[in-house]
Amino acid sequence: MAEKRRSIVGLGEVLWDLLPRGKQLGGAPANFAYISSLLGHRGIVASRMGADALGKELRARLLELKLDDSFLQIDTDHPTGAVRVTLDHAGQPDYEIERNAAWDFLEWTPQWQRLAAEANVVCFGTLAQRSDVSRTTIRAFLAASRSNAIRIFDVNLRQEFFSKDILADSFGLASVAKLNDLELPTIMERLGLPYNDQKPAAELLRRTFDLELVCVTRGNRGSLLLRKNESNEHPGFAVRVADLVGAGDGFTAALAHHLLLRSPLHRMNEAANRLGAWIASQRGGTPERDADLIQAVQ
Repeated sequence: MAEKRRSIVGLGEVLWDLLPRGKQLGGAPANFAYISSLLGHRGIVASRMGADALGKELRARLLELKLDDSFLQIDTDHPTGAVRVTLDHAGQPDYEIERNAAWDFLEWTPQWQRLAAEANVVCFGTLAQRSDVSRTTIRAFLAASRSNAIRIFDVNLRQEFFSKDILADSFGLASVAKLNDLELPTIMERLGLPYNDQKPAAELLRRTFDLELVCVTRGNRGSLLLRKNESNEHPGFAVRVADLVGAGDGFTAALAHHLLLRSPLHRMNEAANRLGAWIASQRGGTPERDADLIQAVQ
């Protein structure tokens, strides 16, 4: 376990996932912050919600999950975000994301500047950068973070909400990059980099953007972790899938936790796969705490 409770920030979108069985708190930053809190840290969601009924419910749900809500901005002009989620036969989600949500208008404030300066880990993705307003704020937040903070670019390509510039700038601002095996060829093509196979492509990304660590997830086939002069592959864990919502975010939270601990790659990879598999076996991205599972991955 970490020597002290660290401040771990999920920066970007917060929203409701509108699933066939009902609505669930969603957005990668919220899922990431929640799982980080289960691992013993101060999980913080830095986002923006509407001054509407869904916003009130969202705050109540965050508090129910014991997450810090003090960095949630309130937008009186735009609604709380929502995403319509459909699941295929394997539990794989497909997302229809509403536009002009409150999280498209993240504001750079003195309060957020103080948070950036104290954060031990900041995790961000591409989706919240679809708006120029939020993209500018996210870049300012990362620039204001301490030099030794872990800045995780968890790519999460969604619909058409990414570009070459967003990808290149985000990799350049990150110290760690996480993406999946389906995203990797698209990313390399957008960046004008050659793609022959996963491992050489991941190494090329690492070198090009001077990254500390690159992670390529492979669904139920585990993942590849790669840093300078070292790599590790894990085959994954077989589970009965309930749905895959939030599984990747839990994986990222375990990565962040073990990066803080300076764990060896094999331990980091095993823990991240175990945690991601557990979330895949549960419904939604914020399942109730399983003490034995959390102890096993800490």
